[in-house]
Amino acid sequence: MNMKSFIHNEDVVCEDLGNGVKRKVICFDEKVMMVKVEFQTGAVGALHQHYHVQMTHVENGSFEVEIDGTKDVLKAGDVFYVPSYLWHGVVCLEAGTLLDIFSPMREDFIKR
Repeated sequence: MNMKSFIHNEDVVCEDLGNGVKRKVICFDEKVMMVKVEFQTGAVGALHQHYHVQMTHVENGSFEVEIDGTKDVLKAGDVFYVPSYLWHGVVCLEAGTLLDIFSPMREDFIKR
């Protein structure tokens, strides 16, 4: 994969996923991926699971995060970690943005 060393936000395509959620796949290689996800208040990232390890930084806003049946409210500057195969999801309490890091990269996020 030929990844650029410098990525400008305005050059990254924003995908509207519907229901108040937009996603930007910022950069990736085979081992890691960075994704920015914007949520409107009330938008839901439905409970799901995947084999990827996920670390997420709350850039702004407020989110109720559920991981493996446990819930917590996270705000700007907070982080959550999801090991492989644990069920997880979010509800946006105040419009905001999450910065997701996945390892390995999410092939299902790349349109071929």
